[in-house]
Amino acid sequence: MARRTKGAIEIRVFPNEQLGKETDLIKGIQLGTVDFTITGESLQNWAPSAALLAVPYAVRDLAHMDRVVSGPIGAKIAEDIAAKTQLKTLAYFARGPRYLTSNRPITRPEELNGLKLRVPNVPLFVKFWEALGAKPTPMAFSEVFTSLQNHTIDAQENPLALIKSASFSEVQSTINRTEHVLSWIYIVGGTRKLGRLPAEQQAAIAEAAKAAQEYERALFLEDEKNLAAELTAKGMKFVDVDKAAFASKGKEAVAGALNAEIRPLYEQIIAA
Repeated sequence: MARRTKGAIEIRVFPNEQLGKETDLIKGIQLGTVDFTITGESLQNWAPSAALLAVPYAVRDLAHMDRVVSGPIGAKIAEDIAAKTQLKTLAYFARGPRYLTSNRPITRPEELNGLKLRVPNVPLFVKFWEALGAKPTPMAFSEVFTSLQNHTIDAQENPLALIKSASFSEVQSTINRTEHVLSWIYIVGGTRKLGRLPAEQQAAIAEAAKAAQEYERALFLEDEKNLAAELTAKGMKFVDVDKAAFASKGKEAVAGALNAEIRPLYEQIIAA
């Protein structure tokens, strides 16, 4: 950024919540005390359409995601976020797909019947897994490993990065390739503060954000490949599933759980 603006703007990165938690940073941008952050569906606390960033089986693959986010649907979501939060979306990153881990292969929805499954405390996720026949149990992430170890729960669902970092390979044998949530997050900045910058600096920020988006995608794909290899080396087995059957059985519950205001956009994502 310093090169693009001839030293006028320098970006300093503060990782690991050094400046506060996600919602604190969003409020900080609105107040002008923070310039940029990376955020996702947490924005639904202000802008309902941001819930669509992480909906079970709404996005089918990365190509579908790119069409959605870069097209008219993504533009509507970005406009809603800007109107409700005063945050401008500058670029987006794909997040690792969520996979179901267990101690037996689960390839079809009927094999979920009675499965005690940890889910985050997200009503949409609870309703989705209930519709598929599982017994979803909201639980803090910090409690999941011990609960799997002592068989309080049978399974959990998370991206590969968290499956690895939490050492779930020690208490789960199987990664079922459900890929039930393909979500994205945004780099955002404050519309007011950005709007006060000279036009050439605004253009430089936009260009840098898009360059970061392209660079991150290559890193993301490589990281997902490496994570799969590392988890396989730790003894976990990857199992293909009938994703169409999972999606079909859960679709009505997902649509019913969404705010009526954003349900038409959800249907547009499915059809895109």
